[in-house]
Amino acid sequence: MELNSNQIAEILPHRYPFALVDRITDYEPGQWAKGIKCVSMGEPVFCGHFPQQHVLPGVLILEALAQVGAVAILSLPENKGKIALFGGVKNARFKRKVIPGDVLEMECVLTKRRGPVGIGECKATVNGEVACTAELTFAIGAE
Repeated sequence: MELNSNQIAEILPHRYPFALVDRITDYEPGQWAKGIKCVSMGEPVFCGHFPQQHVLPGVLILEALAQVGAVAILSLPENKGKIALFGGVKNARFKRKVIPGDVLEMECVLTKRRGPVGIGECKATVNGEVACTAELTFAIGAE
């Protein structure tokens, strides 16, 4: 199943400039999701990071991965209208720069869940090269 930006906005509360996922390319509710972010020179972050050599900050890559994972968990009917909050980041590794013109391909597999808390194994790639891997912990709360 594929979701466009309007359909993603029905699931996630994030809005410009913090809606970081352009499309969900496939997902299975409660299990996993894959999505893309098209990195553009027009993004406000590049005014200051870094004006002389534009690089997408790692923290925004992690946030984009978390949003992909949030689609997986929040697309379950029982989670409709809820939000997923960061609970932690473990083993984040950044392997290559992400720059304007790149298409960041992201995936998050939900590996554990106990009550409102869960863990997702995440990976972001550009042209098949790993840009980032991380284990993200989330907690589901009311909006």
